Amino acid sequence: MEVKILSAKFDIEGANKLEVAKQHGAYANLDRLFSMEPADVIEEVKKSGLRGRGGAGFPSGVKWGFLPKDTGKPVYLAVNSDESEPATFKDRYILVRDPHMLIEGIIICSYAIGSHDTYIYIRGEYTTQVKELQAAIDEAYEAGYLGDKVAGHDFRVDVTVHRGAGAYVCGEETALLESIEGKKGQPRSKPPFPAVAGLYDCPTIINNVQSIASLPYIIENGADAYRQYGTEKSPGTHLFGISGHVEKPGMYELPLGLPLLEVLEKVAGGVWKGRKLKGVIPGGSSTPVLTPEEAKTVTLDYESMAQHKTMFGSGGIVVLDETVDIVKLVKNLINFYHHESCGQCTPCREGLGWMKKITQKILDGEGTMSDVDLLRELCDNIEMKTVCVLSAACTMPVRSYLDKFRHEFEAYVTADESSVAEAK
Repeated sequence: MEVKILSAKFDIEGANKLEVAKQHGAYANLDRLFSMEPADVIEEVKKSGLRGRGGAGFPSGVKWGFLPKDTGKPVYLAVNSDESEPATFKDRYILVRDPHMLIEGIIICSYAIGSHDTYIYIRGEYTTQVKELQAAIDEAYEAGYLGDKVAGHDFRVDVTVHRGAGAYVCGEETALLESIEGKKGQPRSKPPFPAVAGLYDCPTIINNVQSIASLPYIIENGADAYRQYGTEKSPGTHLFGISGHVEKPGMYELPLGLPLLEVLEKVAGGVWKGRKLKGVIPGGSSTPVLTPEEAKTVTLDYESMAQHKTMFGSGGIVVLDETVDIVKLVKNLINFYHHESCGQCTPCREGLGWMKKITQKILDGEGTMSDVDLLRELCDNIEMKTVCVLSAACTMPVRSYLDKFRHEFEAYVTADESSVAEAK
């Protein structure tokens, strides 16, 4: 099941160093890149069907095509490495184990969109990742792969690493731009979109680390080779971080479109300790939960997830066994999003606080059935009533837990501890 495209050098000792990376093909296709027209590079990426790997899944080549022509302003590339979604840890593998793949991808994207300055916005807590990434960038400058003449060609690419300060909301693309500009990390109203007016009010493309790191394979092997993996509408491979109650948690590169349960059983070893499956979070904490019955029919691609009223997200799969207390899980979830709200929008700032208090009230045995109903009503009234989607990132999964595991909330309202345990 596993394939080795993005992860091809992950297990090679020293592959984070330029000398070893070059021995395994790093930067080998830059001459071919610069022999192509930028428009042809964009067209090849469009043909590959590569979709944004940060969660939205928007086609990368199409996104690049939104850049306005002849504005007289510089074009910027921002690489989103603010990997703060709970249960998501794919990008850190690239940053530490194969940073030169990312740098090569930056060169490819920069050439395609006509950008000469790239900012890699990296999560503030990623101390080791920053160190390894900066060391790789320094090597690339020294070897002539970055700077005024990339690999001897008349094209400049400069890369700057910008560390965040721990705010989850800065993973939102416009909040990320605000942070790079030295402002408070709050999302902007859209339109205008970053492709038109992004960093410093200039045209800007923002892509996830994995999206950019996928480019070297596409340029070397072509769009058709990339499309050999995955499905028609969700082509390629993805780095899946599988965690929770499984026998073999870890990072696995898999083709898109595989059956979820088959992956959990054959790749991750199944639910640990022989316990029963209670649910699966398919793409990070902000994605609606799947029941065991739903997990039997869903496949790991954008379309199947949408059909099951959830999202592919970041590919962070969390397995929940029969011992999980859903109400406590929801409380932890709400606590996180309430803490990470930037406070700009009233529905998010106040509404998540109300949800936090109500959930705690239910856990304390002081809740009523109307509290459970109110929690559900709050989800409906908060979602998509804000500048960014942080409110929805909380309310969509909470609503799914309320709809699919309501009996556990009711057990806290109506029964004693033994009944709560029985409700699980």
